[in-house]
Amino acid sequence: MSPPPPPHPILGAFSPVLGAPSQLSLLPHHISSLIPILQSLEADGTPDIPSLVRSLGGCGTPVCHTLLGDPPPTPTPIPEPWALLAHLLHPNATAAERGALLAPDGSTVALAPLFAGVEVGLKRAAGRSGPIDQPYASLDALYAVTITEALGTSFLVARVNGTAALGPDGCWDDVDNPQNFTLLGPPSLVPHAVANGAMDGVLLGTRLAEDPIPLSVLFRRYYGVDNGIARGWPHSSRRRRDFGALTAVGKLEEEVAAMLRVLRGLPHTHELLEEFGEEEEADIARRAAREFMEVYVECPAIIPRCMWGARPYRGTPRPLSPPLGSIYIHHTFVPSAPCRSFTACARDMRSMQRFHQDTRGWDDIGYSFVVGSDGYLYQGRGWRWVGAHTRGHNTKGYGVGYVGNFSASLPDPEAIALVRDGLIPCAVRAGWLHQNYTLHGHRQMVNTSCPGDALFQEIQTWHGFKVGTGSCDSAGIGHLSHSDALEMEGWGKCGGCWW
Repeated sequence: MSPPPPPHPILGAFSPVLGAPSQLSLLPHHISSLIPILQSLEADGTPDIPSLVRSLGGCGTPVCHTLLGDPPPTPTPIPEPWALLAHLLHPNATAAERGALLAPDGSTVALAPLFAGVEVGLKRAAGRSGPIDQPYASLDALYAVTITEALGTSFLVARVNGTAALGPDGCWDDVDNPQNFTLLGPPSLVPHAVANGAMDGVLLGTRLAEDPIPLSVLFRRYYGVDNGIARGWPHSSRRRRDFGALTAVGKLEEEVAAMLRVLRGLPHTHELLEEFGEEEEADIARRAAREFMEVYVECPAIIPRCMWGARPYRGTPRPLSPPLGSIYIHHTFVPSAPCRSFTACARDMRSMQRFHQDTRGWDDIGYSFVVGSDGYLYQGRGWRWVGAHTRGHNTKGYGVGYVGNFSASLPDPEAIALVRDGLIPCAVRAGWLHQNYTLHGHRQMVNTSCPGDALFQEIQTWHGFKVGTGSCDSAGIGHLSHSDALEMEGWGKCGGCWW
């Protein structure tokens, strides 16, 4: 009898009887788990890893099949690296969101569109073109297999059924050992994980078409994985900016329109399009492209509370009545250093929430949103609930806090742009903020140095900045409105920037 195979570096013992690792359930659903699998496949000389992904349950739609060709057959028993990859693609056949992995930057990425885009890029690098027959010849394969089939179909279904066409986001049960991913609302065909995977597929496919390199190297660099540990600011945290630089909204609209013409001839989508004429079809393509770019390119990504490990709200949150009229800019002062990774920013969020709840005695973290220097915003109390950020004004506006002490230096340019060019315009478009909003530094409303001299000087150049001051003296307190008098949670000693 031959000896058993050596333990896998992630999983341990491998079961040759089942043809799969005996501890598959222990494999973290993280990009760092994918890297050694890719390395193993590359070391074994696997010729076409993206095609293998399709054979194990990746992109299997008629459009993918026509544009990419037949995937290789799956052997029995399945080799160990294949079994590991199959598990990441389909950990739970009943889950609403399958084949998604947590990236080091805190985003979640669907593997099917990611690898489909990578496959197109490698085929182009090898000089292999797509189909030349109509209607497929009109498609840009890179966009077709990553985003436009799902996007066009999703907006068709939404038009017929009145459902959401984009989103939602979701959360992992444990960011250190992610196993189960749960969507935060009813699923569309383009939840955030699919959008992330699609944008990554387009970006990495474009990169590989120009200069093919091993996928394990590419993924390690792009997602910021170094022996399973995230370091620095990975390229993936800039996916929205980079996708927007590569893809104009007009280009995406053209590709969705071409895809709808293809879908009209396919059995599973023909009925959806039967009732729509050419003008309605063009309108669907226009809306799909515009809304996708607004949600996933023009607006910044916001890490939900469940991803940074928020405690529950204490008591009953009070609802806001949007659109609100103001934005109040803060710096946290403590933590004093900007956070530059998901791990660091999530740790700072938990620290601030503990301080606000346990020391200040507030119901929750005070800010509406917090700005990291890792490319992401973090949800505090969000758009819907009264915060505890600007005493006497918590019902009138949203409090946005930059992690760090910006008395003498500015946040990174990217962090400034997240709010100035992203969050605020998106809040206006979505109806959370009045079009004629006013923007204030915290120091204008109460006696405090917040948001620091350097940051306060910077925000005076932003659209909507309002010259004027509030008051922290007894006269100001004596003239509080009834709604402001209810905001005792946001009261504290003047001079700090702790709320």
